[in-house]
Amino acid sequence: MNVLQQFGPLFAAMLLLAVSSAFFSCSEAALFSLRSDDKRALRGGTAAGQAAMRLLNLPDRLLMAILFWNLIINVIYFAFASVISIQLENQGHRAEAGLVALLSLLAIILLSEMIPKTVGVLLPRVLAQLVSLPLTVAVRVFDPIAPLFSAINQAVRRVFFPGFRAEPYLSLRDLEQAITVSTADEELAALERLALQNIVLLSDHRADELMRPRKQYQSFPPPVNLEDLGGRPTRSGYVLVTETDSDEITGAIALHQLPTAPRHHLEKFAQPVVYVPWCATAAAVFDELQSQHQEVAAIINELGETIGIVTLEDLLQNVFADQGSRSARLLQTSPIERLDDNLWQVTGIATLRRLGREFNVSLPPMKSTTVAGVIPELLHRLPVAGDKVVWQSFSFRVIEAEPQEKMVVHLQLNTSPPRVRQGDKQ
Repeated sequence: MNVLQQFGPLFAAMLLLAVSSAFFSCSEAALFSLRSDDKRALRGGTAAGQAAMRLLNLPDRLLMAILFWNLIINVIYFAFASVISIQLENQGHRAEAGLVALLSLLAIILLSEMIPKTVGVLLPRVLAQLVSLPLTVAVRVFDPIAPLFSAINQAVRRVFFPGFRAEPYLSLRDLEQAITVSTADEELAALERLALQNIVLLSDHRADELMRPRKQYQSFPPPVNLEDLGGRPTRSGYVLVTETDSDEITGAIALHQLPTAPRHHLEKFAQPVVYVPWCATAAAVFDELQSQHQEVAAIINELGETIGIVTLEDLLQNVFADQGSRSARLLQTSPIERLDDNLWQVTGIATLRRLGREFNVSLPPMKSTTVAGVIPELLHRLPVAGDKVVWQSFSFRVIEAEPQEKMVVHLQLNTSPPRVRQGDKQ
């Protein structure tokens, strides 16, 4: 009791320092344990959540500030503990001095490091909002001296780790060979090679080749009510919210992420969409979705008008699904289906790339990328049922032309020289 009375102010200061150290330890664990879903929710949530996301925009700055303040606090804490221990030892209380030193060490490890970090990892989304505002103040106080520590950090990295070099370029064949060597299961290796090829092809596919055309998805102006969905989910899996006075998409609601769907004002749960030009590659769309932690991209034309959407699920299905295609996703049918020895049924949204790959032919570049786009381009008018078009080694006969996005065409392979015959009817 005499020890507590004699060193009461120092123990109180140590307790305050331990709580401060616990705050920074918990903040570090919580903020750097946030998953993609947590970040998406915080970015569109309260002001505290948005402040946490702004801190994570510069993770190096945030981490240096947390470590700096934690180090300063711990140094002062142990300085106070040393003062108490030294004075007790000078007074002849060696047992009490050793006990204070031991308990001080255990307290800082357990109460300021292990337990706060464990709690931060378990409840990252809640704690990130609670610590964001005071942590923002701490980071801004640290900012004036941050360049000095950044320069020291950069110098240390260059001195002690000078050998970092970019890895040499690997071709697709090299990666396929690595997959083959890594597994003895030939069936699994074949699936991995297919997925790898599809990943590489994302850099060749344009956004308009993978998108859901405008007439293939539902969109709703605000306010959006549950009864507007007609009792069933949308084809895309998202409720798309438009501007109040136009059809331009401003947000997307992922109903599968809502624990309960309210009956009214669903637009309050909408997340922003990413806007991507039609000529961007599918890989660029995927990178943009990942960088902004969103799941829906609106594809726009040269005039800034929305002509379709691409979802994260569309991109992943194109990579991992066996023979994934827009026809399978949108029309629940195969894009190319064999009917006879020299007769195939082709959907209008089947791409020329798939057509060339299916029949192992090289097709010239066209302004359109789909069968439904090439036929009007060759006819110089809108097609009608019965129209015939001969193009390259293909002979097309339009079976269904309305609506155009659900066009059905019969295809035959020609043995005659390539030519184009327009507008013929049977």
